[in-house]
Amino acid sequence: MKCFVTGASGFIGSNLVHELLARGHKVTALLRPGSDDRALKGAKFERVTGDTSDHAALTKAMRGCDWCFHVAASYHLWLPDYAPMYAANVDGTRNVLEAAAAAGCSRIVYTSTVGCIGLPGRDAAPSASAAEAHDSRSATERGPCPTDETSPVSEAQMSNHYKLSKWRAEVVARELAAKGAPVIIVNPSAPVGPRDVKPTPTGKVIVDFLNRQMPAYLDTGLNWVHVRDVAVGHILSAEKGRLGERYILGSAEGNWTMKEAFDVLQELTGIAAPRFQVPYFVALAAAHVDETIARFTGKPPKAPLAGVRMARYKMFFNPAKAISELGLPQTAPRQALADAVQWFRDNGYVKS
Repeated sequence: MKCFVTGASGFIGSNLVHELLARGHKVTALLRPGSDDRALKGAKFERVTGDTSDHAALTKAMRGCDWCFHVAASYHLWLPDYAPMYAANVDGTRNVLEAAAAAGCSRIVYTSTVGCIGLPGRDAAPSASAAEAHDSRSATERGPCPTDETSPVSEAQMSNHYKLSKWRAEVVARELAAKGAPVIIVNPSAPVGPRDVKPTPTGKVIVDFLNRQMPAYLDTGLNWVHVRDVAVGHILSAEKGRLGERYILGSAEGNWTMKEAFDVLQELTGIAAPRFQVPYFVALAAAHVDETIARFTGKPPKAPLAGVRMARYKMFFNPAKAISELGLPQTAPRQALADAVQWFRDNGYVKS
């Protein structure tokens, strides 16, 4: 297949490009001028310079493509002005998806986020498979029950500008699917692994740990998944996904608290895991101070309020639908962390 990929220089996008090429597909990648393309090293693809704001140019560039993967997004938990993020995530999504449909793409995969899935709660009703796996751990260990694509959620629950912009973009995707566009939505959880060049906020946690700059942690949790599985999940969605459906791209065994993740990192690296748990109210107060300073300096806060507020909840999810319908690979979360550690070490992110 001839594939069009936006966000190709990013963490998920670059891994997707490499996986597509490894499977014999041809790739046309949309890259903004001056993009950091280190993660695409060794990949042979056609480069199109531009961005998601030019509908006509997008339609022209996608002509002859079979599949479109819209991975590009503006991901910021703090900005002095959020208008550009809404323009990129909402208007840009409409431009890309409409252009892909106009160009005749037979499959359009839109990359959303689990931030648009209902948050877990102890009173949530899990699927049978999720409940069985969840109940194998003690009540203290398991925390909130993982939720899935059917969990009730609304725009009012989008607690920060990033999540709200992605929610509105997903609404656009669902609307276009309802009108006949061949759209499939994927919701990655918290990917880790190679080619995290920037790095992402999740990758930054690992980098800070490796550099012994993680003295404490919050009582939160994520669904840790190998980025390779997420990339392959995009391809499987194009091959097997049902039009108009959403698929959580995560790990059935990856619902770990931050303490569990740090304990595994300690086993992998020999570096002592942080032992001090920061009370939520302390972290929240510090974030308020940090953002107040940021308003005057214009420099992003180290601990944005949006991030601290999200950390109040354990973001545990159930990817059973993607596993059963798509055959989503399930690399062990421990291996995902090990591969991330190795890549960061090999690429100069760890101080000697």
